[in-house]
Amino acid sequence: MVIATAGCTLPTFAPDGSGEDSPVAGSTTSAAIPGTTPDWRNCDDVPKELVGRGATGMTYDCAEIAVPRNWSDPKSGETYAVSVIRIRSEAQKNRIGSLLINPGGPGGSGVDTAVYLSYGEALGGLPTEITNQFDIIGFDPRGVGRSDPIKCISNTDQDASFAAPPDPSSQADFDSLVALNKKIAQSCGDKYGDQLVNFSTEQAAKDMDAIREAVGDPKMSYLGWSYGTLLGATYAQQFPQNVRALVLDGAIDPKQTYVQGSESQAKGFERAFTNFSAWCKATPAKCPIAPDARKAVTSALAAAAKNPVAYTDGRKATSGWIFVAVISSLYSESGWTTLAQAVANLQQGNAKGIFTLADQYAERKADGSYSNLFDANLAVNCADTKDAPSVDEIRKLQGEWRAKYPLFGAALAVGMLPCTFWPGARDPYPAGAATGAPPIVVVGTTGDPATPYENTADLASMLGVGHVLTWEGEGHTAYPSTTCIVKAVDNYLISLQVPQEGLRCPAK
Repeated sequence: MVIATAGCTLPTFAPDGSGEDSPVAGSTTSAAIPGTTPDWRNCDDVPKELVGRGATGMTYDCAEIAVPRNWSDPKSGETYAVSVIRIRSEAQKNRIGSLLINPGGPGGSGVDTAVYLSYGEALGGLPTEITNQFDIIGFDPRGVGRSDPIKCISNTDQDASFAAPPDPSSQADFDSLVALNKKIAQSCGDKYGDQLVNFSTEQAAKDMDAIREAVGDPKMSYLGWSYGTLLGATYAQQFPQNVRALVLDGAIDPKQTYVQGSESQAKGFERAFTNFSAWCKATPAKCPIAPDARKAVTSALAAAAKNPVAYTDGRKATSGWIFVAVISSLYSESGWTTLAQAVANLQQGNAKGIFTLADQYAERKADGSYSNLFDANLAVNCADTKDAPSVDEIRKLQGEWRAKYPLFGAALAVGMLPCTFWPGARDPYPAGAATGAPPIVVVGTTGDPATPYENTADLASMLGVGHVLTWEGEGHTAYPSTTCIVKAVDNYLISLQVPQEGLRCPAK
């Protein structure tokens, strides 16, 4: 089972060509020298490819920015090409500068996310108050999407990983999962070798400053969700003097060990599922698996372990695929109804709803190919992790966490296996104060499954200049979910007005 440390918060899309025959990361590129003016070109084809058309009144321009593969040796001449998109409203006035965005993952495409955000607030995008005063800059971090994508996990191994039991209790099942993770790690090591360490968060944060310089901003305005908060926090520690405004929504706590971070996610998903179950019981008309959603899901997992339902594309709805569907549905409260219907349909022998949810999370296309989301996710997470547990430690935690978090604990424990075998060197990110930076807004959602609310105050405190803004809602991340959150964040980004201390925005 492959679980993202912090899943993407917005839809992501991998362009054609990111499959197994994609170019090797770090291939020769014609990108400019670091920090020089980007060679912008119109790229209306990107929103057309993603959505069918561009947003009315928006222009789309793309460029590549060359960055050193290793910032500790910037004169080596070896570079990666970081793909960026600049979206500008034709109604723009009183321009403040650029707003750099990252959707998380790690592995999510900021280029794609910027496009989705350009369609306006009515469609879940950015408010006109923001697009009227900022250029929106999306970027695919090194190794992600269009930026010299790392691709080293075969479609077959991806399928096997997602289909595997989330809680392999028998020694044979556990050993099989260990062998699969060894194989995946080895395939990435064989392909990229000593390049793997270059995909760390610290390197990507330095790339962000190259982007800031390239677009001509004296200081950085940044909006990062989920893993994007770790990127933003790492940037603030390295370049505090270059920060104008940072919004970090869905906080990761950099002080946590790898094990602590995984356990906090187990706790977060368990709490979110409990909230889903309570909603199901309270609104049975909307939930066909009421009154006991937890029992319905655990029964579906148990039944799948013995006799999984076949799907039209030849796959079977194993307990692994069902578990991925559950994970996928908890990222947004709107996914609750979808999950309930999918489980109910599965009980009737129809697995379509389960695979729709699971494939959305896994970024699996209809032809069986995958984006490079999880290749990049492993590369970044494992480059960042100096304290991956041993196989024996994971086996022990599997049992301990199963007792504490019955549905998610064991899966989050075995989800640490890839970094145990990861062959690359490690480059841990810093975990300290952003001394000299201006106030930074850290947004937390009380029902967030992937970046639990408790992380919010911890990150704000660590930075020393963090201010907590709370949304009492469900799902992963908060902005731009409600009027209260939007008003507070927009005032900060535009006027540098820090939200009222202790502000808590209602769910609706």
